[in-house]
Amino acid sequence: MEFYGLLGEKLSHSLSPRINKIILEKNKTEGAYKLFEIPKDRLNDFVEAVKLLKIKGFNVTIPYKESVMKYLDYISDEAARIGAVNTVMLKANKLYGYNTDYFGIKVMLKSKNINVKNKTAVILGSGGACKAVITYLLDNEVEKIYIVSRTPESVNLNKIDKKISIINYNELNSIKGYLIINTTPVGMFPNVDNSAVSKEVIKNFDVAVDLVYNPTQTKFIQFATEEGKVAIGGLHMLVGQAVKSQAIFNDRKISEELINYIYDDLSKDFK
Repeated sequence: MEFYGLLGEKLSHSLSPRINKIILEKNKTEGAYKLFEIPKDRLNDFVEAVKLLKIKGFNVTIPYKESVMKYLDYISDEAARIGAVNTVMLKANKLYGYNTDYFGIKVMLKSKNINVKNKTAVILGSGGACKAVITYLLDNEVEKIYIVSRTPESVNLNKIDKKISIINYNELNSIKGYLIINTTPVGMFPNVDNSAVSKEVIKNFDVAVDLVYNPTQTKFIQFATEEGKVAIGGLHMLVGQAVKSQAIFNDRKISEELINYIYDDLSKDFK
């Protein structure tokens, strides 16, 4: 039996074990998926434990998508371009880093036929997930990206592009566009009564996307729905990136049918 898992700081409400259990069963792969809650000062110990225990692969979430990179022996071109890793595979006692968030973002936007070409997009937050979103938007010919941060002066981007501007939340109030994406953890369980921005801000956009998946109906998504906007929660992205990660771990092709099956199965619990 092979072992896999999710590296993060606080993971008690993660859906990843359930999702990966379905993937493994559907692919007839014998394995188990665990949660690895690791404090920031023990990240090096965790990496060494992965090698010692021969854990085949693990996903990475907040706050380690960037900090884990220094421990890796190889980083894929896509992950290097993004500047963040969310998937790590152990092979021949070496650690290989990838980014499947990009694929997950594609799956999420495709679910509602969202086309960002020549459009203005706003990204809330500047962490590892934000960087995957930036790369996807630029690859798909977005016209303008505003990155919103409470501390714009501290934002450190791997990708510098003339289409990108970094602003604060006060400046956001005067901006209108096509797409607004929340990449912050604001609104995540158990703090479900919070939204990264107000309903008044969301009114200025046609499409609202939240990378938070627990709950699936965040306050951010609720605001967008009430205003008649196209609203997309983070569950599609979570499932898409998980399927892609397992495809990397076990050298398999991506199955769109499997993505849809898992999404539909999980959605039943949130209706």
